[in-house]
Amino acid sequence: MVIRDSGAADLPRILAITNHEILTGTALWTIVPATLASRGAWMAERQGAGYPVLVVVENGTVAGFGSYGAFRPHDGYLHTVEHSLYIDPAAARRGLGTAMLDALIRHATAAGRHAMIGGIEAGNAASLALHQRLGFRAAGTLPQVGRKFDRWLNLVFMHRLLGPDPA
Repeated sequence: MVIRDSGAADLPRILAITNHEILTGTALWTIVPATLASRGAWMAERQGAGYPVLVVVENGTVAGFGSYGAFRPHDGYLHTVEHSLYIDPAAARRGLGTAMLDALIRHATAAGRHAMIGGIEAGNAASLALHQRLGFRAAGTLPQVGRKFDRWLNLVFMHRLLGPDPA
């Protein structure tokens, strides 16, 4: 497994992983599948703002991706980022999500960020457990703030302070 910065050649796999989640899962609260152009614009926007878009490569294939960006657009949140990561279901339960989240944490720490937020659908036990293992703590649940597949979804915010001495 290798985690590296993404490039344009990675976009078709990022798109496939994104659209699989859009069509079958509740980790991404979007209903309309993405296009190659929209994923390319997303990547360019993130990277242009100085945020990473990382991919995890296993056996020569992009098996997942992750990024972080601004938590909120106001100046007071400058040192807080919100992350997202997605792993191809065919590569699940092999430690790729753990490696990707750890890489995002290390990147944000090195970039001088102070806190990282994850927004997780409350029924996603695997993601909640992953975040707990890497030092995130539940900060609150927002009931029924999303809707997908004809049901209401609850959002759990998880929070982690970064750096060697985050206190």
